[in-house]
This record gives sequence, C-alpha cells and structure tokens, in this order.
Amino acid sequence: MNKSSRFISLSGLSGVLAGIYAIIGATVAYWLVEGYSDGTLILEGKTYGLVLLDLALIAFLSIATAVVLTTKKAKKQDEKVWDNTSKRLVVNFLIPLLTGGIYILIVLNQQKYGLTAALMLIFYGLALINASKYSIGNIRYLGFIQTILGLICALFPDYGFWIWVLGFGVMHIIYGVWMHIKFDTNY
Repeated sequence: MNKSSRFISLSGLSGVLAGIYAIIGATVAYWLVEGYSDGTLILEGKTYGLVLLDLALIAFLSIATAVVLTTKKAKKQDEKVWDNTSKRLVVNFLIPLLTGGIYILIVLNQQKYGLTAALMLIFYGLALINASKYSIGNIRYLGFIQTILGLICALFPDYGFWIWVLGFGVMHIIYGVWMHIKFDTNY
C-alpha cells in the first residue's frame, strides 16, 4: 500500500511512554495486591475497583499520549490526522480490543483472575494485527509479539503479572524506541 492508504504518523515516543505508564501502573497494582502472597487472589470491592481504575488510567494515558504526539508529528509532516485511513485504523483496532475488553470484564466479574493478563495481551495483539493493514506494517510484529506473549501467559498463569509487564511495558518501550529511531528522527 502507498502512503495515502496507510496511516504513518504514529509516534515512537508514544510507544515508549505507553510502556512507562504500564510499568508504573503495574507497580501500583502490585502494591495494591501485595498482601496476597499465598498464591490466591481474591480482590475485595475496594481493591478490585482500584486495580480496574489503575488499568483504565494506564489505557487513558497511553491513548491520550498517542493522540497528542501523533497529531503533533502529523502537523510537522503536513499530514492530515483524521482521514479515511486513520478512521479505518481506529475501527479495525477497536473491534478486537473492545470485544476483548468486554470479555475480560465478564471474566473479572466472575472473579476468575488467572487468565486476565493472557486475555489482555492476546486481544491487544489481535487488535494491533488487525489495524496494521492501515498503518506501517511493522506494528503487526508488535501485535504478533503481544499475542505470543499472551499465549505463553495462558500456559504459565502464575507468571501472568510479569508477562503482562514484559508485553505492555518492556515491549512497548523497545518498539517505541525502534519506531522513534527509524521513523521519527527522519522528519
């Protein structure tokens, strides 16, 4: 696909910041549930609400940062931010992401926390893969990595927290740095 059919103004720095937000949010979540050291996790109402708020804040900050930095980059490159291609990218990203998010909330409501991290990684990875046809193709690889990490996480749910940190934190930072070096320093 050529430039007019792909949205290429995604900011690498937004990926780095999303990874940092994820690591900070994971630290907060770890601190909130730290008292559950016997291998079981039963979240009472207040802690459950705080963990959900933590996750929502990570998502909000990541999305807001991506929008602000991508808009700034697009303006510098004299590109439109909200055109048919970017609309298709958002729709194709949101379909698997919102479906997964609703499913995860259903699972959490049933207090089945064991596969939550795996489901988050899998559905996020699928959302990236689905949206990649309207963005630079490299985002597909981050999607594959997230999906594979989600499957590994499903195999080893006891390590779910750490695999989540690896996927949403470390991988975003690595991918964001790579994107910044490859695409953001050239304009």
